[in-house]
Amino acid sequence: MTLEHKEAFGLLEKSDNILVLTHRNPDGDAVGSAFALRSILKEMGKRVRVEIDTVPPSLSMPVTEEAFGDFEPDFVVTVDVADKKLLTDEHLEKYGDRVNLAIDHHESNKPFAENLLLDFRASAACEVIFDMLEEASFSVSEATATALYLGISTDTGCFRYPNCTAHTLYAASRLVEKGAPNAEINRIVFETKTRAYVQLEALAMSSMRTYFDGKCAVIVITQDMFGKTGTTEADVHGIAALPRQIEGVMAGIVIREKTDGTYKASVRTNEPLNAAGICGVFGGGGHRLAAGCDLTGTKGQVVNAILEAVEEALKEI
Repeated sequence: MTLEHKEAFGLLEKSDNILVLTHRNPDGDAVGSAFALRSILKEMGKRVRVEIDTVPPSLSMPVTEEAFGDFEPDFVVTVDVADKKLLTDEHLEKYGDRVNLAIDHHESNKPFAENLLLDFRASAACEVIFDMLEEASFSVSEATATALYLGISTDTGCFRYPNCTAHTLYAASRLVEKGAPNAEINRIVFETKTRAYVQLEALAMSSMRTYFDGKCAVIVITQDMFGKTGTTEADVHGIAALPRQIEGVMAGIVIREKTDGTYKASVRTNEPLNAAGICGVFGGGGHRLAAGCDLTGTKGQVVNAILEAVEEALKEI
């Protein structure tokens, strides 16, 4: 059942022993929405815990150890999950068919929960949660504001992407009024890099190749690169946007090799190219200008498959 913001809030009010899940390899919106929801539910007197994949240090500001309790949940919520296959394997097996409420903002959302709060006009799942609190006249605490600001700022590229609307800026301003340390979050997330990450970025950029008269740029990050720099897949999120920043590039693609030998592609596009359409060829999805998909095969086969999809998308425009 599709719910309005106030209906979703009412459902949470009536529930207890709540488990909050998000997608594997969490980004800022996943982290922010999960811990914002935990903060809200704790303030409502609920018993709640968060289960989340490894959180990169730069996104760990809202994370609190006491968030990871131990009880059998009666109510399961997912945040920022557009498709249940994006859950971790463990969560998919245990909770994939018993999600009571999904809160999301992806236009490519494939409904899997008993109830769905979806607003694909929102820049982030955190913006959806902010609107839910506004509709319910629920006061935003400093902890909640911090988590929500993290999610909104990261999913808009620090308010640079086209998904940043006037309402997004309104939400951000209200969160800063409520105590979100915007300057500190922006510095940690967008301006601070570890030495290991800088080394990985250098290797990644040296691997970049361009195609189709410079309209497509592809970076491939291998397990060997992770080994040489002491980084992990969690460190890649900052690299995803780099190829698209090159003048003339319409499709910037970062492909990373996973530990099991499969690959994950992060696709970033400029208008009018549709990133979700490209990833949809491989069963993936996301947003119009930012999407992802999983691929199998050798490195060469994976790159060729992505390039074929990009070429078709370029022909269509």
